[in-house]
Amino acid sequence: MSPHVGVLALQGDTREHLAALRDAGAEVSTVRRLTELNTVDALVIPGGESTAMSHLLRELELLEPLRARLAAGMPCYGSCAGMILLATEINDAGVPGREALPLRGIDMTVRRNAFGRQVDSFEGDLDFVGLDEPVHAVFIRAPWVERVGPDVEVLARAAGHPVAVRQGRMLATSFHPEVTGDRRIHKLFVDSLE
Repeated sequence: MSPHVGVLALQGDTREHLAALRDAGAEVSTVRRLTELNTVDALVIPGGESTAMSHLLRELELLEPLRARLAAGMPCYGSCAGMILLATEINDAGVPGREALPLRGIDMTVRRNAFGRQVDSFEGDLDFVGLDEPVHAVFIRAPWVERVGPDVEVLARAAGHPVAVRQGRMLATSFHPEVTGDRRIHKLFVDSLE
């Protein structure tokens, strides 16, 4: 039976992740409510705007239930804003009261918009641990990782900084593989669920 993977559908590139996960062999659905969160085996947190997503998680009363599911071991993959939210600590988290809130899924410190503003977005090929060929990475107002804990494996780097990490069955990338048509990172995540 295929794993049931939810995509947090509050804001961001939900549709692209749903397609990539289907292609990788998962059963998929969107998650906007606690009842939907409770039905999934794993979750993807897409790119978007981390402060807006944090605000919506609070408003929809999903923040603490999601933190609890992650602490209990629910696998999760976060891209870009998803990476920011999965961190234990966020540097430059935003304006107090409207800041990005860490879900504490991966023992890391992440800096928001580390590569610069929207106009500084870029693409490039990265070596990625566990994949034979480089990954074409699309960075859009992307974060980078400034600190990793002892149990965190760095899977890829850009400009000397970690941009893909894994801790147990938690995966995070600061770039957007869902927009490239390359399904290998989603497949890596789905395969880890079996």
